[in-house]
Order: sequence, then C-alpha cells, then structure tokens
Amino acid sequence: MKAEFDPVTLATPIFILTIVLEIVLARLGKVRAHYEWKDTAVSLGMGLGSTVAGVITGGLVFAASLWAYEHRVFTVPFTAVWAWVALFLLEDLTYYWFHRLSHERRFWWAAHVNHHSSQHYNLSTALRQTWTGGVAGTWLLWLPLAFLGFSPAMIAIQKGISLVYQYWIHTETIRRMPRWFEAVFNTPSHHRVHHARNPRYLDRNYAGILIVWDRLFGTFQPELDEEPCRYGLVRNLGAFNILRVAFHEWVGIAKDIARQPRHALGWLFGPPGWSPDGSRQTSAMLKAEWERGQGKAAAEPEGAREAA
Repeated sequence: MKAEFDPVTLATPIFILTIVLEIVLARLGKVRAHYEWKDTAVSLGMGLGSTVAGVITGGLVFAASLWAYEHRVFTVPFTAVWAWVALFLLEDLTYYWFHRLSHERRFWWAAHVNHHSSQHYNLSTALRQTWTGGVAGTWLLWLPLAFLGFSPAMIAIQKGISLVYQYWIHTETIRRMPRWFEAVFNTPSHHRVHHARNPRYLDRNYAGILIVWDRLFGTFQPELDEEPCRYGLVRNLGAFNILRVAFHEWVGIAKDIARQPRHALGWLFGPPGWSPDGSRQTSAMLKAEWERGQGKAAAEPEGAREAA
C-alpha cells in the first residue's frame, strides 16, 4: 500500500541545482530572472517547513485515505496503464478544483496565500509552500479517488508527479512553449498569469498539469505581451518575516471574527477581500473596477487620450 517511490524526494536535488543554475545565469545576464536573497531564503524556508508539516499531518491523511480505500466501490489495478491514465486525468481535475477553492474562499486562501506572497517569480517561488494545508483539510478533496478504487499509494505518486511538473513553470526564463503545448498543458506563461496581481489576471489559470480545465470552466487567461505580470499579493506584505508569511491571513481572520463575530461565516468562507459593508475589495470587485476603467478609456475621444 505504501508508495514505492516519492517523485518529490527524487526531484529535490534537481530543484536545488536548477535554482542555483538560474541564479548564476541571471547574474551573467544570460536569462531573465530576478532573485532577492531574503525573498529566496523565505521561499526555501517555507518549503522546508511545508515538508515538516506534511510529516506531522501525513499519518492522518494516509489513515483517512486507507479507510476510504477499504470502502472502495471498485478495485483499480496498480499495474494497468489505463488505470494510471484515468488517475492522471481525475487527479488533475481534482487539483484544479482544489486550487480554485483555495483562491475563492478565504479559509482555504489562508493556507495558500503564502505561495503567492513573493514579489518575484523564479524557480525558488515554487518551493514557497503552505505550512497549514493539512489543517485546512483540502486533502479531503482527494478521498473520492480512494473511494473509486485507486490505492493511496497510486494517489500519492500521482500527486507527487503533479507537484514536480509544476516546479518548472515558476520561471520567467522560458517565455513561450510551442503553440500546441500551450494549448494543452500548463506552462510558465500560463502560470505567470496565475501569480500576477494585475486586475486582468486575478484568479485565472488554476491548472496543475493540463490547462484544458481552465479553458473548459472559463478561468483561462493568456499572458499578454502588452501587459507584463506584476507579482505578489494585491496588498503585499512588505516584509520577510517567515512566520508572518506563513500565518498572516489566519491572524487576519481571527482579528476580523473577534471584532465582528456575527459575521464569522462571511469572514471565514467569503471570498478573500470580503467585508460585510463592502469596504474591502474582492478580486471580482477589482476586476470590475478595472473593466470600468477600460471602458471609460475606450470611450474617450482619441485626441483627449493623447492630451492626457
């Protein structure tokens, strides 16, 4: 039942080597990459802390997966090619909805926000992972796969493959892949959009491996050459305190509930930026404001725009 190999563990030396290589090539002016040592240190620290947190909660997750598998509807053979193809598609679809939920509801955003907190976009950003994902319970979304009959070992391996794939798309070094590849798979271009804080780009491109899910569910946004991505949060932290990076949104939720406990459900499960009086801005509000600005600019006479 235990996974025979862990893709993430096997790939970790490659992660470190390629980060070093990207830093060196950027210093030599050979590639486009921006590194700041404090920011990179936070990313590496978050990655290490995430590994420790995963060990702490891993027993519970495995026990729940094993229980679900023991009550499975079917038994999916471990060695069948079709089983791995089916798991690849189902797990990737599960990841899409997990990722979307992690952006659209504040409780789960609190566990995911640290991954978006860097104002730089480089390979080290991929390692800036959550410490609280296990506590937030998003792993429950993968239990239906065990109920269907995929063993916990199969699921763990496929999740690891997905995580390893997503490492290389955290870079500005690679601009575009071939058109056919961009049409089907998640790429650095697509994922740069996902990490951007430009209103046009907010809450788009949730894909793990296949970008087709975003195209199917209406959340796809291509990267536009005329609008470079600006990275980070809508309101950046402006600090490199790793504890603040890891827990600031949880602290914010606690303060909001303490101040207005009758709105606890809204503070917990409303979209990030929600407030009972509308004084804060959600992604939808920011996008609507931007669209109004675009419409106003388009309606202005050409001469007036040039004079401005």
